[in-house]
Amino acid sequence: MSNETKPFVVLITMDRETSSIVFTRSDGKEARFPLHASPFTDTSALSSLSYTPSFDALLAVTRAGDDIAFELPKQGGGDQLADRLVVYLDQNQWSALANALHDTGGVTDEDRDAALHLTEWVRQGKVILPASAGHYYETAKWSKTDKRYRLGLTILQLSRGWQMRDPLQVRRDELHAALRRQVTGMAGTPIPAVFTLAPNVLHSARERTTDISPPGFQPAAAFQHEALTSATALIDVMLDSERLEPGPDIGWTEATQRFSDWLDSEDIDSRQKRKHIDASLLSDFQTEIVDEARAAGISSEQLHHWKEKQAIEDIRSLPATGLFCEILRDRHLNKGIIWKRNDLIDTVYLSCAAGYASFVVCEGQMASFSKQGIRRLKRSTQVFRKIRDAVPVIEEALAASRNRSAGLEA
Repeated sequence: MSNETKPFVVLITMDRETSSIVFTRSDGKEARFPLHASPFTDTSALSSLSYTPSFDALLAVTRAGDDIAFELPKQGGGDQLADRLVVYLDQNQWSALANALHDTGGVTDEDRDAALHLTEWVRQGKVILPASAGHYYETAKWSKTDKRYRLGLTILQLSRGWQMRDPLQVRRDELHAALRRQVTGMAGTPIPAVFTLAPNVLHSARERTTDISPPGFQPAAAFQHEALTSATALIDVMLDSERLEPGPDIGWTEATQRFSDWLDSEDIDSRQKRKHIDASLLSDFQTEIVDEARAAGISSEQLHHWKEKQAIEDIRSLPATGLFCEILRDRHLNKGIIWKRNDLIDTVYLSCAAGYASFVVCEGQMASFSKQGIRRLKRSTQVFRKIRDAVPVIEEALAASRNRSAGLEA
């Protein structure tokens, strides 16, 4: 009786150049079939897409010969973080990382060494650097094609498919849990993981289309199809040769500036100003609060009582939403503050990241406001202004984790 294992498929590749789909076996042999529906558009930077039959990894190769490896999610949403530290980089820090790794000049040895350390920890599976919709938006709208490609490639290669869930969806999830717990006394379903490999979480579920799987797919196949489609779209959109046009100005900056200017002009103390700010925040959250109260089965009377008696304190306790409110309060109380259009994106994304990540690295002003809020709320996330400042502390955290593991094994 033979003990030889029969050859099996180890890799499936969609190849742009030959317009074929290639099945590679464990013995190295290949079978090629025509690729009737090509996923590669004229502006796509991709040359091939490969994935394993187990659907645990996706490899994209660009037309420039660069590799991008994405981890793929498991059906059922099991924990794939595996105790890795989460380090969230602001957009300017991703730019600094790309400059250091691609040796664009003007980078100090200290910054380059820090970038290499962080990159090595990602490759060793000790740290994840999640990407957010903010990163995709900010990168894809760059007008300089070569710089946009280099930055997008860096984010894709080092995020490895890890994403931060849409902060507005996280806000809804937090409000729903708080309302259900505080008003009804019943615990709601746990908030979905904020840093995840799950497909299609970069944007709110309310903005997504219905199931895109072909008819007749079994649940496992439908999930694999969604995961592959989501991961491929993220890579393709980020590297597309055509830039994304910036969205319209929604008037947030002007309205926020008017409110800050009005607070400055009023002859009231900081406690009274905070009350005005809190009222403004509750007004801004009105739609989400009403929607999530309805979903939690809360009556209008219960909701009114909650808003009057405990809403501000409950919201303050929420990891992301509470920090968002703290940052906005501090900015409004900072007399003479000048609001810029990008402040909304920075505040929304960085407060969400700081609510759940181990470390956040961001520009100076946002770092200051984030630190103040974190300190006041007694949170544990550490915020830094430079990657080189964060790396020694991350290294200490990794060493502490190794020591704990060694103690448990002993």
